[in-house]
Amino acid sequence: MKIKPFRGIRPPKEIVEQVQSRPYDVLNSEEARREAEGNEKSLYHIIKPEIDFPADTDEHDPKVYEKAVENFLKFREKGWLVQDGKEQYYVYAQTMNGKTQYGLVVCAYVDDYVTGKIKKHELTRKDKEEDRMKHVRINNANIEPVFFAYPANRELDAIVAKYAKNPPEYDFTAQPDGFHHAFWLIDNNAVIQRITALFTAMPALYIADGHHRSAAAALVGVEKAKQNPDHRGDEEYNYFMAVCFPDNQLTIIDYNRVVKDLNGLSDEQFLDKLRENFIVEKKGTEIYKPAELHNFALYLSGEWYSLTAKPETYDDSDPIGVLDVTVSSHHILNKILDIKDLRTDKRIDFVGGIRGLGELKKRVDSGEMKMALALYPVSMKQLIDIADTGNIMPPKTTWFEPKLRSGLVIHALA
Repeated sequence: MKIKPFRGIRPPKEIVEQVQSRPYDVLNSEEARREAEGNEKSLYHIIKPEIDFPADTDEHDPKVYEKAVENFLKFREKGWLVQDGKEQYYVYAQTMNGKTQYGLVVCAYVDDYVTGKIKKHELTRKDKEEDRMKHVRINNANIEPVFFAYPANRELDAIVAKYAKNPPEYDFTAQPDGFHHAFWLIDNNAVIQRITALFTAMPALYIADGHHRSAAAALVGVEKAKQNPDHRGDEEYNYFMAVCFPDNQLTIIDYNRVVKDLNGLSDEQFLDKLRENFIVEKKGTEIYKPAELHNFALYLSGEWYSLTAKPETYDDSDPIGVLDVTVSSHHILNKILDIKDLRTDKRIDFVGGIRGLGELKKRVDSGEMKMALALYPVSMKQLIDIADTGNIMPPKTTWFEPKLRSGLVIHALA
């Protein structure tokens, strides 16, 4: 793998909490407008610049992208974002529920993405790619990082641990989730060279979160190389910003489903059809959480059920066939409920496990949805097995938490 240090563009430490934000894709325009209210330093003015226009403005209007550039320039002119004087790496630590994960902020190599050394496990949508490409292209920068995993390495762990003993450059608890974030600079040349060498020896990096941002950043890099008659291969646009975490520190949480109707079936008819492929046990009104792989929780008409998949419904030797999203998509959503395409069917919605199973109950009890299905989370091993075999996970399979905060560091492409 090829990585490099970079001259990050960052907020001064005394205003980092005003600048930092959630990623652009985890909230809508109205939510961003509310979070940024009264705060001219919020990064939302760059990553969701539609908040500076009337509420009915199309976020894909050319003037919205132009506003991002105007605001990015303004942030730099006012000293709210300042470029570091030398190329360096950064350590970024996140703490959620008492567990801390330590990432290295690096520049990954565009060609490693193009040739498949940076491995993906999800399909991307062209419209989402194009949106992020416009944002990268017009700002000439990766404003937000992508989230990678790498095979855990003891020497890298030791380097990171040494830096994490020092007072951090940034140190804050984000709201409203209450997760803690800390950030250190690695500016020692010998350490920088060693980190670069250790990554060079790795066989692959894995996209955990940010498939569209990765694709967009790489495509802009390829585009810039074609447009430059003097292209050498070492220009800054050949790289894009990523936070890389060791795979053994990451946890994937559950990603659950809620469905509007039972495809014309009564509750009992639906349960009877489930019994063909699952052992169905009524659990009562107390929330039931799936206990292990191939066990599901169903919430229907005020009752929780345990669904245990029968052995013939899954294939533990197949990276895709072993996944509970595959089992539930085929044997419940498709065969019983006639939901064929998870990306486009309006009868289904998805709820990240960070919201808890109480959110599933709430959406069914409100009458908005008819039933909810909770899944046991995918493991990092399953994700890596799928990426290594060139397979693609079904839609809405993985949910990583905590999300990276945006605005701690930015990578300029020139």
